[in-house]
Amino acid sequence: MVVASTNPLKRSKKTKAVGVPTIDLSLKHKHRSTLTGLIVEACEDFGIFKVINHGVSSDIISSLERQGLDFFAKPTPQKHLAVGPTVPKPFGYGFRNIGSNGDVGDLEYLLLHANNSSTHPPLFSDAVNDYVEAVSDLSCSLLDLMAEGLWVQDKSILSSLIRDPQSDSLLRLNHYPALKNWDSFINGERIGFGEHSDPQILTILRSNDIPGLQICTPDGLWLPVQPDPNAFYVMVGDALQVLTNGRFGSVKHRAMANSSISKARMSMIFFGAPPLNATISPIEEMVSPLNPSLYKTFTWGEYKRAMHASRLSDCRLNQFKRRNDQ
Repeated sequence: MVVASTNPLKRSKKTKAVGVPTIDLSLKHKHRSTLTGLIVEACEDFGIFKVINHGVSSDIISSLERQGLDFFAKPTPQKHLAVGPTVPKPFGYGFRNIGSNGDVGDLEYLLLHANNSSTHPPLFSDAVNDYVEAVSDLSCSLLDLMAEGLWVQDKSILSSLIRDPQSDSLLRLNHYPALKNWDSFINGERIGFGEHSDPQILTILRSNDIPGLQICTPDGLWLPVQPDPNAFYVMVGDALQVLTNGRFGSVKHRAMANSSISKARMSMIFFGAPPLNATISPIEEMVSPLNPSLYKTFTWGEYKRAMHASRLSDCRLNQFKRRNDQ
């Protein structure tokens, strides 16, 4: 059994010394217990890891990437019409504005509901559906391995929330255009997408070979994450932090604006989320008299409302932490 890292300084030193750990999913066939231990350790010590030999077809990945880049190359009026006028906000095309509380970024994006095909662009809905199915299966496999590594009796207790037909999972394509004027890139500090943790259960991120992703250590140091188009980066979300009673920690991250003058950066991000009415609270095996529940019980819908009422960088989980007298 892997013991949780309770010392934030230890996590910070590991992150700086080792970088983001790499998880080889081919180990599940012959070295499954080793694999589950490595995944749990990565979630405890880093909140993020890179997955190789993930089993997602390169054709599925390249098809969505190609059609996504074609979409962002269209004139702005056409992009606004991508998902049709009847699709409710926040789904569809967006530029710079992130949420409704004043956060902005140096990017454009397309936000789709993973399980609602009416939000998918008709021009490449097949590519979206194929990608969502593949990365959803990957996220569920990883969650089952996490549950196994945590010695949870019901190995599907985490993945069942994403497999639910009413899952509130999302797919987001973020496009960071190539830099038009090098003089406008001052000290490398132009922010493409500001610092935040993802509220969902698990994030599966894939980007092309242009860098930009950074993660924050507990002592506030921002570290660049090297892109790998053949791999996925997996990040613990706030909901998974609660479900594991703080044993796993969601990782604060951001994306810098594109510094390439020749090529755009595009990331494709799947956010695995539970249904809106799903109850989020620490699972039974994560709570004991010596390790009481750190969080109040709430629904995913309640957490989403708190998210929409806050700024991007706000720590929303503080609203749902138990006080010592509770």
